[in-house]
Order: sequence, then structure tokens, then C-alpha cells
Amino acid sequence: MSATFSGSKLRRWLTGWHRRLSKIWIRLLAFNVLLLFLPAAGVLYLDTFERQLLEAQEQSMVQQGRILAAALATDTELDPAQAERILVGLNQRVTSRLRVIDGEGRLLADSSRLGPRAPGGGSTPEALAQEDPRSNLLYRFGASLFRLYDRITGGPGSASEEREFYSAEKIFDGPEITAALAGRYGAATRVTAGQRSITLFSAIPIPGDAGEPVGAVLVSQSTFRLLGGIYEVRLAVFKVFVGSVVAAVILSLLLGGTIARPLTLLGNEAAALLDRRGRLTGRFGGWRRQDEIGDLARTLEGMARRLEERIGFMESFAADVSHEFKNPLASIRTATELLAEVEEPAQRRRFLRMVERDVARLERLLSAVREVSLIDARLDEDEVEPVDLSALLARWLEGRRLRLPGGVTIASELPAQPLRVQANADRLSQIFENLLDNAFSFAPAGTRVEVTLARQGDEALVRVADRGPGFPPEHLDRIFQRFFSYRPAQKGRDHTGLGLAIVKAIVEGYGGSVEAGNREGGGAQVGVRLPLLV
Repeated sequence: MSATFSGSKLRRWLTGWHRRLSKIWIRLLAFNVLLLFLPAAGVLYLDTFERQLLEAQEQSMVQQGRILAAALATDTELDPAQAERILVGLNQRVTSRLRVIDGEGRLLADSSRLGPRAPGGGSTPEALAQEDPRSNLLYRFGASLFRLYDRITGGPGSASEEREFYSAEKIFDGPEITAALAGRYGAATRVTAGQRSITLFSAIPIPGDAGEPVGAVLVSQSTFRLLGGIYEVRLAVFKVFVGSVVAAVILSLLLGGTIARPLTLLGNEAAALLDRRGRLTGRFGGWRRQDEIGDLARTLEGMARRLEERIGFMESFAADVSHEFKNPLASIRTATELLAEVEEPAQRRRFLRMVERDVARLERLLSAVREVSLIDARLDEDEVEPVDLSALLARWLEGRRLRLPGGVTIASELPAQPLRVQANADRLSQIFENLLDNAFSFAPAGTRVEVTLARQGDEALVRVADRGPGFPPEHLDRIFQRFFSYRPAQKGRDHTGLGLAIVKAIVEGYGGSVEAGNREGGGAQVGVRLPLLV
């Protein structure tokens, strides 16, 4: 039992998610993700990429400085000649500028004074300029937009310095040098003189006697070499951004074609649905779509059909009322015309009785028509509450037995347990009254009308049966039609044909159904089904 319940819950959950993940919802999600996520991801990746490049460059500088510091390790004071020989032996193939500082902060050797950099020793600004991504037209366009934004928002200008931070004539006293001469690793970042790049400084202590530093190796390198990679990434990110914008435009056009245009068409169809006389002249299209637009079109089409049925009901009801009133009115007119011509008292009394009988019939018709109209218009406004059908029927039948037609009795079979429905008690009594009146009108003298109440699944079934002639098979589909009444001989005069139509209107208003048929052994039976409260 639990496995079946869990399986049904899973199916309902999957069905709900299938409806949520509709085509329009997916298109909207793709549009938002593509428009917002991809450029943001590119910017985040650019920051990570630049940080990784700087970390890799610093690690390379530190490694070069440690090798040189190990080569210069001595128990005595540093020898400037030895430092220069080691730097010359490197043949300028290192990618950083190496300087040797003594324990007092004076410059002893500088790799930049030992000649031009050898081939393969790193990209120069001139070499970088030959393949500079900044020459790309798309990059220049993006850079101009950024500069315009920077100018509007009042961002800082390009950072640059006019001279280097250290010079050979002065003592090297930067914080990284101070840290290295104290035996620790030191690092600093400064703006490169004359460029838009920055220069990384790393200071590594040169071990001396007993581990005390006798000097320091200062490794410096501009990030200008990395700018080429950063420019390429910027260009790639801007390409992604431009691609996202293009895709967003295409998706917007697609959404406009799949959402805005169909909605506009539905609006135009709704505006042209009714003519000036209030008649339906059109239909809603797009009901074959399998998305929310299709659901809306199908809902509107169903509403239009119900509106058409409502209009048809009103027109047919008016025609039926007019037809039913026509016969007694014609009879009254004929009787009054003849009444004016005859002088015999007996004839005049006969015509007066005809007029009175037809007037009474008109009154009954008007009362029944008013009742049908009120039920149709105000049934939803009635106050409803949980009603125990078993208790209500027991009380109602007890009072109904006091005014039975001659020779007819009532037999009832009601359950002991309560059967509760959501309805108005007065309307339910009206249902029972009409069903009993219909059954009494056909029940022969000496017979009984049987009333039963039973539970069938999630519904309560009230059945009223008699032992009369039953319903003719050819009329079974017309039993609940307005003004239909098939009664042999004289029995149809006092009946409007609206009793069962009123029953049907009330029952269907409460979400139930009615049925009619013939019982075994002769007689008719009418059943009313009402949904039970859970």
C-alpha cells in the first residue's frame, strides 16, 4: 500500500515538474543565464587568470634570486667582482633584473649594466608590440567603451611613475631590502616607471657566517611581459560579451516571436470574438501549441465554448418560455372572444373556467420559470455548509408523510452512518420535493414510492422509484429537458415540465449528476449523485 502511494506521489511530482519545465520557461532561463552569467564568468576568470600569472611570475623571480643567493653565500664580505662574474655567466638569459646588495644597502652588481638581454631571455616591449592584441579592432572598441565609462564615473587615470624607485647612487632602503637584511623574505609591488604595468620586487637574504645575512639579492621584473596574455584574455572575454549580446538579441527576437506575437494575436482574437450584438463570431487559434501559450489558448477556447453554450441556453430558454406561454394565451384569447359572443349561462361558465384554468397554468409557468432563473443566477451565492444527507432525508420524509396523496405511501432505506455533502439544505430539500412530486404523479393508488440513500465510492446516491408506467424508452434522453412532460390522458395538465429540470440545475451546480431509467418489474426511477466530503 505504501509503495503504491509513494509511486503515485512520485508520478504527480514528476508531472508537476514536467509542466513547470515548459518550453517558454526554459527559453527564459536560457536567456537570463546567457545574458548575465557568461560575461560575469569571464570577468571573474580574468581576475583569477591575472592573479595566477602574477603568482607564477613571483615564484620564478624568487627561484632565480635563491639560486643567485646560494651562489654568493660566503663567510666573509661580498665580493662585487664575483657577483658580476656570476651575473655575466648567466649570459642575460634570465627573465628578471638581478641586483646584489651588501649589508649596508649599497648596490654591488646589477644585471642591467652587463649588456643587452640575450635571445630567449624574455619578451621585450618591442617584441610584444608586434603581436599586441590591442591592435585588434574589437579590442580597441571595447577599450574605448571602458575609457568612456571610466571618464563618466570619475575613475583614476593611468598610473605611471617618471623614475625608478631605486638608483645606484642611493642606499637601497625599501621595506623588502630591510626584511632581507634581517634574514627574512621581502616583497613589494610598485608602478613601473613610464609604463602602465607594475614591477614586482623580491628580496632574498644572502647567508653569511653562522647564518647571518651579509647582503641581499634583489629580483625585480615588470609585468609588461604578462600584459600580452592579459590583453588576449580581455579580448576573449569581450568576444564572449559581444557574443552574449548577439545571442540575447536573437533570443529576444525569438521570444518576441514565440510569446509576444502569439499573445498579441490572442488579444486581437479576443477583441473580435463578439460582434456588436454580443454574438460569437470567431474562435481562438494556437490551441495546438504545447506550452503556456497553448494552455492559455485552450483555456480561452473553452471559455468561449462555455460562453456560446450560455448564450445558446439563454436563447433556447427564451424560445421555450415563449412557446409554453403561447398555448395558454391563445386559449385565453379564444375563450374571451367566445365569451363575448355567447349568452347562455352554462356556456359562459364553461368559458370562464377555461380562462381561470389557463391563467392558473400561466401562474405556475411564471413561478417555475422564475425559480429556474434564480437557480441559474444565484446558486453560487447560496450559503453552503456540510450537510448530513441521511439525517436531512429522515427529517424531511417524516414531514412529507403527513401530506401524501391518497393511496400512496413512502418506503425509505437510509444508512446509519452520516453521509456529508457540501450544499445548501434548502436546495437539497427542493431536490427531494421535486423528485417525490414527480414520482407521486405517476404512482398508482395502493403502491408505494421508494426512497434510498447509499454511498457509492466518493459519491452519495439518492434514488426515488415508483411503480407507475415508467419512462418511454424513446423519451429517456429528454427527461431533464425544460418544459418536457409526457403524461398519458389527463395527467399532464397541472405539470409545467420544469420539476426535473430544476433538479438537474441544482445538482450540477453542486458538482453532481442526475440519471433516469426504468426499474425491474415496472416503474421509473431517478437517481441523484452528489460528491461526498472527504
